[in-house]
Amino acid sequence: QLHLVESGGGLVQAGGSLRLSCAASGRTISTYAMGWFRQAPGKERELVATINWSGGSTYYADSVKGRFTFSRDNSKNTAYLQMNSLKPEDTAVYYCAADPSGGLGYFNPDYWGQGTQVTVSS
Repeated sequence: QLHLVESGGGLVQAGGSLRLSCAASGRTISTYAMGWFRQAPGKERELVATINWSGGSTYYADSVKGRFTFSRDNSKNTAYLQMNSLKPEDTAVYYCAADPSGGLGYFNPDYWGQGTQVTVSS
């Protein structure tokens, strides 16, 4: 069983930065594709970014492209989401997820974290 724990959320002013971490335990994530989703109040959960098993390929939603960077350190069993130039519309609960397929095809996670709140003030 893979257990994911997010951290690094918080309150930040518009234009600021945050770095989210997703620490895994129970299994190695080295063969998993990883993803970040977010859900704002009253909205559906949306896919923000994904990264393949090696970290060599990434996908970003248009809304975050150029501002967010997804990386991973398989030796630390941890994935990261660097969020720069934050906007109030980035406010949401951010969830880490893991897909055993490993690639960047249709991201279909088997495991989810509990989420971390990101609030961007204007």
